[in-house]
Amino acid sequence: MTGKLRILITGFGPFPGAPYNPTMPLVARLTRLRRPAFGEVELSGHIFPVTYKAVDRELPQLLAKHRPHALLMFGLASRTRHLRIESRARNAVTMLWPDADHARVRKGSIAGEADAKMFGPHTARLLRAALATGIDARASRDAGSYLCNYLSWRAIEAVSADNELRVAAFVHVPLIARGAMATRKGSPQRITLEGLVDAGEAMLLEMVKLARQRLARGLVND
Repeated sequence: MTGKLRILITGFGPFPGAPYNPTMPLVARLTRLRRPAFGEVELSGHIFPVTYKAVDRELPQLLAKHRPHALLMFGLASRTRHLRIESRARNAVTMLWPDADHARVRKGSIAGEADAKMFGPHTARLLRAALATGIDARASRDAGSYLCNYLSWRAIEAVSADNELRVAAFVHVPLIARGAMATRKGSPQRITLEGLVDAGEAMLLEMVKLARQRLARGLVND
């Protein structure tokens, strides 16, 4: 390939029940990385509002504007204490919880297709990369039925569409320890922002390798 490899990194803003979303500072930190390995890589970041309309509107705009070869997405899973590398998106959307615009969907599925769409076997490589940093990371087959799962479904669709996107992945992060909570003796060990950045960088390096391999071989999935 000629020119720089382009990678888009996304997170989400706050939403009902989660006034602080750690994916926002995580995306900011990752897009500012300056390493020799990223010398020929163009990193772009975006924070999605937690609404279905925003995902449907902004994802196509981002793909057209940045023309990314790889898409690394992050979302918050506030009820888990570890990193979750999602392997698939479910054809499900909750009708119980409204989005940040207080909008509710009217049916419990995203599309009249298969029960799930797979990201691909590359998620195992991302898991290994994250684990190598010492973080508690695990594979997941359930991205939920809220905006994280919805974005995952749309992203997998985009990989199969006629554009330059070759690989996508979604990672759920837990609520992180901040301030005194991060250093308080006797408190349960929790993942910090620094830990997320280290794991995010490792996965980002893996995404660089994956995208270059697929571009060189003319593949969408492997």
